[in-house]
Amino acid sequence: MPEKPVEAVLAFDFGLRRIGIASGDTLTGTAAPRPAAFVGRAGPDWPAIAREIDALKPRRLVVGAPYNADGTPGALAPAARRFATELEHRFKLPVSMVDERWSSLEAGAALKARRADGGRRRIRREDVDSAAAAVILERWLAGESGESQK
Repeated sequence: MPEKPVEAVLAFDFGLRRIGIASGDTLTGTAAPRPAAFVGRAGPDWPAIAREIDALKPRRLVVGAPYNADGTPGALAPAARRFATELEHRFKLPVSMVDERWSSLEAGAALKARRADGGRRRIRREDVDSAAAAVILERWLAGESGESQK
């Protein structure tokens, strides 16, 4: 049976003010936060996102799909879907969406635990956003999905 090639993957935690970014690969199955991109009046900082994609050369992109606790689409679901569609259009890469429920809470708790163990003193919102993107990516790497993959 042929082995699957190792793929670099970039994930995004979409928000109206910031977009968390994380990178990982299919070999290690782990993810690491990257600098978040900011969202201004004109929309996402596409040049910052393009720099991450150019630097890391991912073969796939993953976007968190916002759902409510009861499983219904969250208020940001249409905007996150538009963002995913625009990523696919701009960068000509396949995009998957993964259920992001509680990813920010999980990321915030992990960052606070690291801080308690002598890590960075102050946790910035963009740190939580990119840590949430790492949670989303690790979910995708583990085989979870929130929607059908494109």
